[in-house]
Amino acid sequence: MKSYRIATIPGDGIGKEVVPAGQEVLEALAAQTGRFTFEFENFAWGGDYYREHGVMMPADGLDAIRHKDAILFGSAGDPAIPDHITLWGLRLKICQGFDQYANVRPTRILPGIDGPLKRCGPTDLDWVIVRENSEGEYSGVGGRAHQGHPIEVATDVSIMTRAGVERILRFAFRLAASRPRRLLTVITKSNAQRHAMVMWDEIALEISKEFPDVRWDRELVDAATARMVNRPATLDTIVATNLHADILSDLAAALAGSLGIAPTANLDPERRYPSMFEPIHGSAFDIMGMGLANPIGTFWSVVMMLEHLGETDAARAVMEAIEHVTGNPATHTGDLGGTATTRQVTDAVCAFLAAHSAQAPQVA
Repeated sequence: MKSYRIATIPGDGIGKEVVPAGQEVLEALAAQTGRFTFEFENFAWGGDYYREHGVMMPADGLDAIRHKDAILFGSAGDPAIPDHITLWGLRLKICQGFDQYANVRPTRILPGIDGPLKRCGPTDLDWVIVRENSEGEYSGVGGRAHQGHPIEVATDVSIMTRAGVERILRFAFRLAASRPRRLLTVITKSNAQRHAMVMWDEIALEISKEFPDVRWDRELVDAATARMVNRPATLDTIVATNLHADILSDLAAALAGSLGIAPTANLDPERRYPSMFEPIHGSAFDIMGMGLANPIGTFWSVVMMLEHLGETDAARAVMEAIEHVTGNPATHTGDLGGTATTRQVTDAVCAFLAAHSAQAPQVA
């Protein structure tokens, strides 16, 4: 029997509620299938760890999770700690430390969820956003000088390398080629950012020649926001820089109904290191500890984790459970206009998996 070693890092806020819910679903799935097991190890890194130790995670933390098969992450963010400390001290430290350069965010309108676009049907919004996850605007290069003086200066330098741009664009073209529509939109801002983004455009053209079956176009990032709202059916696979995709994927999640349902995969496509899976919502301290967090984004992240591990049938089973649960208004949490709790949504997903355990022999 296959056993997968999973590191769980709840992090901050509602991450401490949705990650245990995700673990519970994985355990229910394993129990029903009898085909594999999960060995979980929890790491209590985040804001509480920072208050005790002065860092978000230990200096040798990457070594502790380096040999895991995958990482299930919650959120990083604490109102008492500056955001740049929580982000760079935990999430980005893991993403960059393990060269998880491909951030993949699928978006579609799930059954039973009312998206805000009046003219958009469920099949009109079915996207996957590929975000460059290791350099660009979040390279961490820059500094401050003369702090507190009238001549104070601060810089953040966006760095794009040919190697980094080639690999994320090639990943995006390959992903687009695997989807039915074989359509890719490359997001740019080369009209204003005339050096790195022009290189981005040039490399996109070069890589496109490797994928003659993929239709592709370019769109300025500001125009892309309008296109996502006004012409969602013209989009399928989208690739953008670290900052641009960060923003566009939150818009995509909102258009699909809620940030609470959106998943993320931080991938090392070469599989040298473990990949990390997380919901895109933040730590949401305003509802922390109330049992109101929507765990669907975590469950969908679990689906992506299972797909990455090669358990495609198991991933399909969890996705079917998610769609069944979102299709019932009684199990909508507050972000979707309902009153259901984290516990009720989790129980409903686990109950669906249990009720369909007769299909377990096909799940592997």
